[in-house]
Amino acid sequence: MEKMSASLSENMTYLGGRLGVGTNFDVLYRVVEIGKKQACLYMIDGFCKDEVMQKLMQHFMGITADQMPQDAHEMSKQLVPYGEVDLQDDWAQIEYAVMSGVVALFIEGYEKCILIDARTYPARSVSEPEKDKVMRGSKDGFVETIVFNTALIRRRIRSPQLRMEMMRAGKSSQTDIVLCYMQDRADLAFLQRIKDRISSLQVDALTLNQESLAECLYQRKWYNPFPKFKYTERPDTAAAQVLEGNIILLVDNSPSAMITPTSFFDVAEEADDYYFPPITGTYLRLSRMLIALITYFLTPTFLLLMEYPQWIPKGFEFVMVQDTVNIPLIWQFLILELAIDGLKLAAVNTPNMLSTPLSVLAALVLGEFSVKSGWFNAEVMLYMSFVAVANYTQNSYELGYALKFMRILNLILTALFGVWGYVAGIAILVISIVTNRTISDQSYLYPLIPFNAKQLAHQIFRTRLPEAKK
Repeated sequence: MEKMSASLSENMTYLGGRLGVGTNFDVLYRVVEIGKKQACLYMIDGFCKDEVMQKLMQHFMGITADQMPQDAHEMSKQLVPYGEVDLQDDWAQIEYAVMSGVVALFIEGYEKCILIDARTYPARSVSEPEKDKVMRGSKDGFVETIVFNTALIRRRIRSPQLRMEMMRAGKSSQTDIVLCYMQDRADLAFLQRIKDRISSLQVDALTLNQESLAECLYQRKWYNPFPKFKYTERPDTAAAQVLEGNIILLVDNSPSAMITPTSFFDVAEEADDYYFPPITGTYLRLSRMLIALITYFLTPTFLLLMEYPQWIPKGFEFVMVQDTVNIPLIWQFLILELAIDGLKLAAVNTPNMLSTPLSVLAALVLGEFSVKSGWFNAEVMLYMSFVAVANYTQNSYELGYALKFMRILNLILTALFGVWGYVAGIAILVISIVTNRTISDQSYLYPLIPFNAKQLAHQIFRTRLPEAKK
């Protein structure tokens, strides 16, 4: 049965079987009398506002028979005192609405159901995100409730050109996805491609929210580790990207926004670049780019110099390993690369009350005593410690791990083939970045490739904001 009927008993029998009424303790229904007509309300416990429902019930029970209109349309206009009201007769849409938390009102003789959007979702407070912190700027962040996230963006962009389009994906999960963009600035052809891809997704559920959606939208070159999307938990960053003509994807139950299309320079940007004056913002941006290059080149270059000590410039002989090398340097670097990720995972799963003493213990035992025991050389520990800390200068986890994978590949090639392996590792890095494409099939290195001097200068140097220019 695709369409509901005017018989209340038939509708209750069908919907009760579909929703598992009687089995699911949180699927509630209430049979009432409205204007001498039998009616039934369906709702999900925990999703509806109790105060609103209590007032609506009092209002419905006070309606007399002579006040009752002939159809659901007039009923919704005249006798449902609530802002968000809709009419629906398609069972698929009714089931989706009820399972989303909307209250469904069926009345005997009415061929349409009255949907009252009095839902509320459990949500944490809007607070500063743990990852996207800034020294200046707003301290609010996205949460898991998609309506709150759209409101945080609309609070910053009060233009009638701002669009928030709702879509759904996942046969079982029916996950809400919002496309946020400026009607007069976004690439509408690219927007339509995104819509078509979401509409054609043949998945049962977006189990991992944004990551599931990202893997469904971008299916080519999965082996290229450089990120195809930029993620942010900051509403101000998302709003700025929308105003620049990008498209933002908000997924329900995910406290971050997906920014697309995204180039390498977009991923490297941070909010702090714009919360400081141009000269300070430029310094922060260039420092971050330089440190990212150092984290990639430091350990492979050190390993190469240890294989060819005659290449060490005069006066820099102190970089040589001074103590006995018990374990080959390549194995020391690879073990430490793995150990650093192990410490990260341990830090995530360590209770807060134990994180400080365990951090001190790890620093003493794994740092000092691993060198004294002969497992690692002090120089290797020093350089890997710098790389581990410097990786956090990048806000993007995906970019940090992409550089990590390329660094490990360069280490292995350098250990196997010497200087030719070192050059091959750099060549693979360059090829991976150059051949990577954004989701809109544009160059990943724009405005460097294809070259646009004005845009490239804007990406590298922090200039005055448009509103500050005369």
